[in-house]
Amino acid sequence: MAEEKSFREKQITKTSVIGIATNILLACFKAFVGLLANSIAVVLDAVNNLSDALSSVITIVGIKLARRKPTKNHPFGHGRIEYFSAIIIAGLVFAAGIASFVESVKKIINPEIPSYQTVTLVVIVASIITKILLGRYVKRQGEKYSSDALIASGSDASFDAIISAATLVGAIITMIFGVSVDGFIGAVISAFIIKAGVELLGQPVSQVVGARTNSETTKGMKADVRKIDGVIGVYDLVLHNYGPDFAVGSLHVEVDDRMSAREFHLLTKKIQRTIKEKYDIFLTVGLYAVDQVDDELGKMQSEIKAAVKAFDGVLQSHGIFIDNETKYISLDAVVDFKVEDKTLLRQKMEEKLQTLHPVYEVEISFDIDYSD
Repeated sequence: MAEEKSFREKQITKTSVIGIATNILLACFKAFVGLLANSIAVVLDAVNNLSDALSSVITIVGIKLARRKPTKNHPFGHGRIEYFSAIIIAGLVFAAGIASFVESVKKIINPEIPSYQTVTLVVIVASIITKILLGRYVKRQGEKYSSDALIASGSDASFDAIISAATLVGAIITMIFGVSVDGFIGAVISAFIIKAGVELLGQPVSQVVGARTNSETTKGMKADVRKIDGVIGVYDLVLHNYGPDFAVGSLHVEVDDRMSAREFHLLTKKIQRTIKEKYDIFLTVGLYAVDQVDDELGKMQSEIKAAVKAFDGVLQSHGIFIDNETKYISLDAVVDFKVEDKTLLRQKMEEKLQTLHPVYEVEISFDIDYSD
């Protein structure tokens, strides 16, 4: 796994270096042509390329910092720095859009007709083609190596192709009709840059806040654990993300209540090893004991599940434990996020079960719907 992480870091760095070199080259050409033509749109396009180069630098710095070893103060490592890198990049895109919009408005108020030449159009067309290819490459690498920063940079680069296309249209209109639309084109470009900045913030901010793990991963993990001998049911899978390539979590498994502590310990180790080898995630495993011998208890459990399931908002019930000696029933219920008054719902559920089994004390614990 360490080799895979090292390879991932090298590939992200390599992709970022390619982005830096390409964007600096494009920025130089566009700035030169834009200043000669006195075109705010072309100059803003050049500035946008420089911001893209800076984004790639931030990506490299972010991946280096994220790979630092865990410390006493940060025992789970520094992987989330990658998300902050993506947030910074999105912030730079947004700031560039605001600055561009201000300059474009100035050009609208005090318009000047740019002096475009054929070379200007050639540079812009070359930029469009380059940006399309670069954007696809960087975004594909970002998706391949789970890098939000690269995905953000790749999306921005692809979007730059549209910006350059708008600049090209403005240049052609000016050359043909002698009308200055430079400020208006710049304003439209700026609006799109601002929009892109806001959208790019979405994914990394969601990860930092605590996004739900994708359904394919959680369903796959539960299915793999269910295949292990001795596991009756799998519940309460919770994953905590500490970077694109590091997570820890926990789950509960139902097992036969006649299983010894030694047997359960061995089962736990097998579950942990299975998940670690396939998903590179360490899990803490909890226990639900299930009576599979007493038919009367089995009938009671079925009645309890049916009664609980009838309540609107209850997605699932599990961990049903019935103690005939102390006359005690406990269970866990997974409740939908749409349920507003969980206290009232729990009260109604306990009253219902109390009616079905009046001599028993009932205790219901609510679980959060953490994963699919």
